[in-house]
Amino acid sequence: MGGGARAAYQVGVLRGVAALLRGVRNGNPFPILCGASAGAINAAALAAGAHDFHDSVARLARVWENFHAGQVYRSDLVGVVRTGASWMSLLSVGWLVGKYWRARPRSLLDNEPLRKLLREMLDIGGIERALQSGHLRALAIGASSYSSGRHVTFYQALAEQELPRSLHRISVRTRIGISHLLASAAIPIVFPAVPLDIDGALGGGVEYFGDGSMQQISPTSPAIHFGAERLLVVGVGQNGWSGGGAELAPSRSYPSLAQVAGHALSTIFFDALAYDVEQLDRMNELVETMSPNQRRAAGLRPVEMLMISPSVPIDEIAINSIRHLPGPVRSLLESIGAHRADGAALASYLLFEAPYTRALIDLGLRDAMAKKDALMAFFTERMPD
Repeated sequence: MGGGARAAYQVGVLRGVAALLRGVRNGNPFPILCGASAGAINAAALAAGAHDFHDSVARLARVWENFHAGQVYRSDLVGVVRTGASWMSLLSVGWLVGKYWRARPRSLLDNEPLRKLLREMLDIGGIERALQSGHLRALAIGASSYSSGRHVTFYQALAEQELPRSLHRISVRTRIGISHLLASAAIPIVFPAVPLDIDGALGGGVEYFGDGSMQQISPTSPAIHFGAERLLVVGVGQNGWSGGGAELAPSRSYPSLAQVAGHALSTIFFDALAYDVEQLDRMNELVETMSPNQRRAAGLRPVEMLMISPSVPIDEIAINSIRHLPGPVRSLLESIGAHRADGAALASYLLFEAPYTRALIDLGLRDAMAKKDALMAFFTERMPD
């Protein structure tokens, strides 16, 4: 799953997996990769380097360990004023001053630098080569259409694969490119929507897309429908629902704009995953009660799942890292209350600064190693027939 800068935690977990599997299991341990938001970028990086999993993780870690905000969005004074300050002005007095409507900004921040970074860090053609060589079976990333209200799973695989569709959920087979990743990682309001052509899918044409975690009813569904029998799920949210770690003390004061925005983003990024994990657990319990013939008739099978999520609240790490943001960005966030403990959730998505991302990588590595036995069993033991 995604979560902006929080996705650094995933890299720590991957680093732990790579360390545990070195000399134990060769090849790519994740033939099916699915991601949304910043998780889509991590998934695409692993897919492009699927021929050498350990090197792919090392390359991904080098990027996340050396991040600065300017690589993801305009963090200089001119850039922040052009987008963030203008957006705030539009909210406050734009209804009075006509010129703000004529030059209305499209987002709080300009993430054009991220396009340049993705071009530098990703060999996007490596995805197709990994498929052709057998190192990869499928890559799927999610994005949400502002134009139609549909959630779209963009996937790249050798064979046509019909994924479940409904009125608000479709799948599009395509060659995944940088624009798909930018669309999936376009945090609502914070980053601008990205136009994508989905020609041939229910009318097709160009639609504008935002973060893939929006309207994502079942994050694990694509992996299961591609044939996965085991799922390693890496979450990056508060883990009160996953059974561990302490939660932040509730605030008693009136919520700031940052607190409201952070709560809204947390709902977008994490609630669907929590619900999906619970549903998968229930489905596995049901399948266990069925005979093999009943399973075949119903088209059901057990899906083993291992969940790893932060053992401490990421907001606590974020509140101690805001000082590392560039001055213009820090001032913008402070103006809406993101520098306070109850508003730190919003900052936690935008803290693309090395001290913060390294802290999350270290946390992910520790959490992976704390589940060493479970991970080793997950990757080395055969599933029952």
